[in-house]
Amino acid sequence: MNVNSGNQLPAVSVIMPILNEERHLREAVEAILAQEYDGEMEVVLALGPSTDRTDEIAAQLVAENPAVHTVPNPTGRTPAALNAAIKASSHPVVVRVDGHAALSQGYIATAVRLLEETGAMNVGGIMHAQGTNDWEKAVAAAMTSKIGVGNAVFHTGGTAQPAETVYLGVFRREALERQGGYNEEFIRAQDWELNFRIRDAGGKIWFSPELKVAYRPRPSVKALAKQYKDYGRWRHVVARYHAGSINLRYLAPPTAVVAIAAGIVVGAAVTPWAFVIPAGYLAAIVAGSLPAGKGLPLKARAQIPVALATMHMSWGWGFLTSPKSLARKVIASRRPTVHSEPATS
Repeated sequence: MNVNSGNQLPAVSVIMPILNEERHLREAVEAILAQEYDGEMEVVLALGPSTDRTDEIAAQLVAENPAVHTVPNPTGRTPAALNAAIKASSHPVVVRVDGHAALSQGYIATAVRLLEETGAMNVGGIMHAQGTNDWEKAVAAAMTSKIGVGNAVFHTGGTAQPAETVYLGVFRREALERQGGYNEEFIRAQDWELNFRIRDAGGKIWFSPELKVAYRPRPSVKALAKQYKDYGRWRHVVARYHAGSINLRYLAPPTAVVAIAAGIVVGAAVTPWAFVIPAGYLAAIVAGSLPAGKGLPLKARAQIPVALATMHMSWGWGFLTSPKSLARKVIASRRPTVHSEPATS
């Protein structure tokens, strides 16, 4: 199926899972509405039970622009929100955007072109982390460095190529419908899991550095730790659910957690030489933070090792402690059928 019909650009549905996005929602939606795209476009906000001014801001956006609609997501869970927004939308190209992300200019037009040129089922690009204060700038630097995230091209950049997964994504609707949408049991890692199913069915996932989405990092160490613990926990679920989906990059953080813990225990109980393991890790992240922090203020550079350690240790701990019951629950679940229903406004 061609996404373009002759010279006419396909209509696009932008779907957004929204929960407690008071800080960034307006900016995210305005970046979508400012896209220079000549095809028809709708924006569907799936609203979870927010405890801040998110719903008020969403109502203002709906009142200001007829292209913006809302649909309820009582569970507040991201995959349920995405499926609700898919069902409430109708266009052949589906663009996923988060409430704390901002599309770069030309993102949608470029993505539609890439779908046509590559024949991919999903295209995506760089998760361009940007901070507004010293801590967020430190996290952004950690999230875009190889010492922080390995060789994940959607974090660090790279050449256009087929990929295992991409950040957010611009899909052909047929691919989403064929797979039954997102698996709602995956509280995290739902993008990776869906992209695995698309690839397993013979579809192509395509990364391009032409596509950039501004991402706002978590505002505290605690929030970052929870985010990465959940990432590790659910990435292990994906590994259980889909045999052969794991690789060495995903095993590095849990290996580091085990090695550092063993070094501390053995160092305290047997020989102080074992402390060389945690000391070596600390030296490595300090050294790695130097190129990652180039051009940043001193306070931001000083916090990069904290961000790196938080990401690595939290992801690894989440992976190691991921309960097998989660995998059994997912395997027993049935994926929802995605079909189009009208959004509310």
